[in-house]
Amino acid sequence: MPMSTPGANRGGRADPAQGSVAVVGAGITGLTAAFRLAQQGVPVTVYEATGEVGGVIRSLRRDGYLAEFGPNSILETSPKIVGLIRDAGLEPRRLYSDPKAENRYLVRGGRPVSLPASPLKFFGTELFSLGAKLRLLREPFVGRAPADREESVAQFVLRRLGQEWLDYAINPMIAGIYAGDPARLSVTHGFPKLQALEQRYGSLILGQILGAKERKRRGEVSKQEAKKVSFDEGLQVLTDTLRARLGAAVRLEAPVLGLAQADGVWRVTVRLGGGETSITHAAVLLAAPAYKLADIQFETAAGLSLRPLREIYYPPVASVVLGFRREDVPHPLDGFGMLVPAIERFRILGTLFSSSLFPNRAPAGHVTLTTYVGGVRAPELALRPESELVALTVGDLRAILGVRGEPTFAHCVLYPQAIPQYEVGYGRFKAAMDQLEAKAPGLFLAGHYRNGISLGDSIVAGHDVAERMVTLVRPRDP
Repeated sequence: MPMSTPGANRGGRADPAQGSVAVVGAGITGLTAAFRLAQQGVPVTVYEATGEVGGVIRSLRRDGYLAEFGPNSILETSPKIVGLIRDAGLEPRRLYSDPKAENRYLVRGGRPVSLPASPLKFFGTELFSLGAKLRLLREPFVGRAPADREESVAQFVLRRLGQEWLDYAINPMIAGIYAGDPARLSVTHGFPKLQALEQRYGSLILGQILGAKERKRRGEVSKQEAKKVSFDEGLQVLTDTLRARLGAAVRLEAPVLGLAQADGVWRVTVRLGGGETSITHAAVLLAAPAYKLADIQFETAAGLSLRPLREIYYPPVASVVLGFRREDVPHPLDGFGMLVPAIERFRILGTLFSSSLFPNRAPAGHVTLTTYVGGVRAPELALRPESELVALTVGDLRAILGVRGEPTFAHCVLYPQAIPQYEVGYGRFKAAMDQLEAKAPGLFLAGHYRNGISLGDSIVAGHDVAERMVTLVRPRDP
């Protein structure tokens, strides 16, 4: 049953006196925030420019395969994620990844090598040389960088761990998370917890051990240890359910053209049904991608602008989902997937063993492999026609996994602007966002361009910004 949103959108307008909220963008951040606001009885309207909710979250069931084109799972790092699934009524449909699929592979020497799962196995692994292993033992004795120095991920890793760790551990990890380049990404903004570990404990290794106790007190789990979550018909189950619970509060094909603040309220200009209309709200949440927000005409007494957000770099990434007969893939696929270091000179960034992670992702006797191409490493590859994307992906899978035969399923999706890159100097964007919120009361910004790029980060950001907005539009009694 759709959730009630009293006072919102009567006759196409909302009464700002009742504290209504506009949410721009129906990705996971916007949907989470709107759902939490509606639970608190706050009138809310979600404006989505396209005809679908969920942003990059897309699940497709076809020919017995279930293909995910954006993220494939949510890391259950926070109680807020658990609470959203519970409150959305999705616990019966929730799936945890198969515990037998916990291996993670890195490609070295043209073949996948399993990451060691324990300190004892680490010293026996062929993934790293003896020199790299000994260098890790030195890490607790490397001095801290000055707290105000902003380093790239590559600079940080070279200083603490050395070149081989950068090439064969961090470079592929950055490709798997950001589709990015460690020489360009900022530790301060892209991986603030790493910098915090160094500053507080003087060591990443000691910080991981000692920081675990603090996470436990907060009820949080590290991303390395967090459970991987999906649903019986894929991640789109979550976004579709949130939309259904919000009901008429979600307006599709309703791009926001302008925002203007006057007399303590926000006038939101929206294109609806071929025409333009202005609707007033007490507060506005900007939860769409940064490059889309930059196109909104913005008027405030302080003369602020959203245009600088256009400079945030989003590289193109293509998702290539392929199905194969099980006998045509000699690798056991007993893990999460594999990441490919740039130094190995393959064209793909990495591959998830999707049908090993969750059930019913492939017909009986078949497997599903989800591969990503492009990113900062090779943006031009993501833009190739589907036939070429499939061919180059199959070629690399043959070389690395020994795949034989032809795919029994293929589907590609291009994200021309996929993942915001928290590059060195990203602080200027965060400072601009802080200034927008400080000088334009009732304006809030949240999403993957500000709060972290993972689905878990976005869900937590949506939850937290909703709490802040409730305090504004419905102040508590003194």
